[in-house]
Amino acid sequence: MDFVHFLSSHMLDPKLGGKRLYRDVVEQAIRAEALGYDGVAVPEHHLVNILLIPSPLQMAVKIAAHTTRLRIMTSVCQLPLRDMRIFAGEVIQAQALCDGRLMLGVGKGAFAYETDRLGVPFAETKPRFEEALQVLEALLTREEVAWSGTHYNFPALTVMPRPEDPIPLMLGVMLPAGIEAAAAKGYHVQTTPLGAAHGQLEAQVAAFHRGRAAGGHKNRLSLQRGVYLVGSEAERRRMVDRAHLYYGSFDNVFGGPGIVDKGVIRPLPRAQTAEELGENILICQRDEMIDRLGAYGDLGIDEVIVTSVFGQPQEETLAMMERLATEVFPALRR
Repeated sequence: MDFVHFLSSHMLDPKLGGKRLYRDVVEQAIRAEALGYDGVAVPEHHLVNILLIPSPLQMAVKIAAHTTRLRIMTSVCQLPLRDMRIFAGEVIQAQALCDGRLMLGVGKGAFAYETDRLGVPFAETKPRFEEALQVLEALLTREEVAWSGTHYNFPALTVMPRPEDPIPLMLGVMLPAGIEAAAAKGYHVQTTPLGAAHGQLEAQVAAFHRGRAAGGHKNRLSLQRGVYLVGSEAERRRMVDRAHLYYGSFDNVFGGPGIVDKGVIRPLPRAQTAEELGENILICQRDEMIDRLGAYGDLGIDEVIVTSVFGQPQEETLAMMERLATEVFPALRR
């Protein structure tokens, strides 16, 4: 089982500033490579102060310039917000500048607050994504492409330069039916149960394996989950409370009312208690962490995208990354 560090890029305090925010993100990526993580995952979001990387390909290129081995995954690029004729060229350029280490994760978007304000009604993101994905694949794999569809209509054209390295595609999907369909078509899949219980995770994983078996492919499943290795019960309680506060912001824009004050998401009360969240995500000590991540491997999860940033100071994040890599990963890579 592989491990990928998720570059969460939260700016819970706007006074932090973009320079410090992105310096911290790059520092985490460099540390991830030094510690033996298999890759990093770069989110994309706009207009809000969590998961704040408006240009994931730009960040991927920056990280590639400071690393030599890491796989760099986008998690995920929102296709409905882009013109695929431009984006395809940007992807090819990024893959060239990343020396072939880019894994292109794509999706429809998750926050109505941002898509609505960027001119794409959230209700339209799924059909727009589906056509955009077809257009993107055609532009990346065929020398000349013309298109007549609902959202794209253009005469024959060729995106230049042409790709020299493979550009693996990974779809970000949460619902089991969508996961199964994507896996059956041969796509790599990124999914997450967020803060939901283990049963939701099991349903997602089972859907992937049904789809992969039906399609006869060798595609991979990457699962994103909150993971934070603690050294004491007091630290566990502190980090669970911090994660619960973060999810109060996340829930506001993920299916919530989207109450945002000058770019800062207002944390809202949650139906799920901190104790319930702490039982679902992996904020725990070493032995429990090894057992629970080992169970993920037993389910057939190929890769865990480790979400460890909930707004804590950078030095705590870096120290936790080192503990996880040295105390837990070796037990799971035997």
